[in-house]
Amino acid sequence: MRHIKTIQDVVDWGLCIGCGACYYACDKAAVTLVNVESVGIRPQFDSACASCTRCLLVCPGNTVDGNLTIGAVAKQTKADHEFGPSLEIWEGYSADPEIRFQASSGGLLSSIALYCLEKESMSFVLHTGMDREKPWLNRTVQSRNRAELLSRTASRYAPASPCDGLGAIEQSDGPCVFIGKPCDTAAASMARQQSPSLDRNLGLVLTFFCAGTPSTKGTLDLVKTLDVRLEDVKEVRYRGEGWPGRFKVRFGSPVQERSYTYGESWGRLTSYRPLRCHLCPDGLGRVADIACGDAWENLKEDSDPGRSIVIVRTRRGQDILHRAREAGYVELKPVEASAVFAAQPNLLERRREIFGRFLGMKILRTPTPRFQGFSLRRSWMRLPLWTQVRTVLGTARRILQRGQFRRKPVFSERAR
Repeated sequence: MRHIKTIQDVVDWGLCIGCGACYYACDKAAVTLVNVESVGIRPQFDSACASCTRCLLVCPGNTVDGNLTIGAVAKQTKADHEFGPSLEIWEGYSADPEIRFQASSGGLLSSIALYCLEKESMSFVLHTGMDREKPWLNRTVQSRNRAELLSRTASRYAPASPCDGLGAIEQSDGPCVFIGKPCDTAAASMARQQSPSLDRNLGLVLTFFCAGTPSTKGTLDLVKTLDVRLEDVKEVRYRGEGWPGRFKVRFGSPVQERSYTYGESWGRLTSYRPLRCHLCPDGLGRVADIACGDAWENLKEDSDPGRSIVIVRTRRGQDILHRAREAGYVELKPVEASAVFAAQPNLLERRREIFGRFLGMKILRTPTPRFQGFSLRRSWMRLPLWTQVRTVLGTARRILQRGQFRRKPVFSERAR
């Protein structure tokens, strides 16, 4: 069995997720982040990285500890094993109608972040926004007021590396909000263990339910199918402006718009997700203060402006959420764990197969990440025997077909 020994191993074996934590962690300025169109954002390293393992301490492609934020809490229920222990579970939405409409699923994360800026005196929100010069790309941004947050609402189903901005939080004069994918927040939580100043300034860590990050090629191919020239694109929206919203491309002068339904666009984008996304045990955000995602069980097309399930993981998250509710920033009602199972069955079903996917990879001696605290074997045992066999053999077959049983350096192709 091969093992991960350096950060280059993570990249070459397809386990990098492009979070940007290695860029932040490198004290030699030896890491450059490059968006490889067919893969995602990936780090390039110079000779100073040859024997350095500092990055591995913060790399979610190498390891994720599901207990890192919540602690080793005893798991007593099916919900604890399937999506992790929680202090509270709510369903709700932003009390600001404009934020609720613009956002992906009710605007809860945006409104919690806005509350932190306006009432908790936090310095800024570090998150992901559309690149205005190349709207099919993302960039890491700092939002300091409602207008900036509002202009950057809604999901971005394209590569993003928000951890590359953790240095700004570390150097901030006060606490800040960090919003990222579950893998990003896992990286930020590992990074805060290495840096007291980062730990002090991570005022609140927020994440959203995630089914994976398609490559840039996914977006570009979608744009092409709408018969829009890339040089004419003014804006790319993946969701929002209603729930769940549409994939919209705005282009030309005067501005025109073409679109797909959310189901049509996401159905096409799923085939562009990298290997690491197919191995993720944490689609519901274990390593964060608060995790939010679509309350799909209540979706009625075109009749609801959006609502989310809210899983509160930490006392810090609980206290801030309660204060945001009391201040009128969010509307919430308590729900049971059954609401999470009803809202996110696909994410929960997928994670049950991960232990079998690891077995399929180990048959071919392919390195795998180390995940702790996720009850993967227990979840796997809940599957029917035929599903277990199909998962193991299917994974091994795909690894062989895609050549993932050997190292594949990503920078042998043209990056952009």
